[in-house]
Amino acid sequence: MTITNTALLFAAGLGTRLKPFTNEHPKALAQVNGKTLLQHNIQYLQSFGINKVIVNVHHFANQIIDIVNENNGWGSSVLISDETSEVLETGGGLMKAIPLFDDAENIVIMNVDILTDLNIQQMFQQHINTNALATLAVTNRTTSRYFVFNNQNRLCGWINTKTNELKGIKIFDETQHTKLAFSGIHIINKKMFSLIKQQGKFSMVDVYLDLMKDNFINAFNHSQDKFIDVGKPESIAIAEEMFC
Repeated sequence: MTITNTALLFAAGLGTRLKPFTNEHPKALAQVNGKTLLQHNIQYLQSFGINKVIVNVHHFANQIIDIVNENNGWGSSVLISDETSEVLETGGGLMKAIPLFDDAENIVIMNVDILTDLNIQQMFQQHINTNALATLAVTNRTTSRYFVFNNQNRLCGWINTKTNELKGIKIFDETQHTKLAFSGIHIINKKMFSLIKQQGKFSMVDVYLDLMKDNFINAFNHSQDKFIDVGKPESIAIAEEMFC
């Protein structure tokens, strides 16, 4: 199966957890084994034949634009979605980037500050086979906020285990529900664009929770894969061991 050739890398965030580096640089340019996170993920996407990458920018946007131009996109067609006037979060960032997707039927979305060896080919196969509106990469790692899926692998809610806040479900029932941590990688069908009601600055989490009742949004569990959120300075050393 030929998978999509189009991806969106979310790189506009302030990267406050990566201070002091992000006092003077965007988080996308943090380095792991001599390569920026941006380069790692553009080349990761290339390995699955995804050669058109939209990158949204806000914090030190010109540094990202400059390094992309200096390296000719590392062999990919890299387009910039400019959010310098206001960072729009993930949902707003997606909506602003829509004109750059052209006629792509399905789009891979990825946070720039994660590294993984998840097999996007397999994830895309599941996405197509299930006719999902969206497929969310998840693992069973420990965190405080989780997506909740029912026994049919369908998104049905969200839970914050620190505050016990629930969305979409009234009670978390371990016989009917599975809580899984979102990996920041998703595949969406373009049909979603006309269904999103939010405007301006908003999160994709809210979009998924709004759309899950009437649309099939499922989980791709890749708990067996390498995965790290390179969001803190101490995680860079761990990432260098994992992805040497």
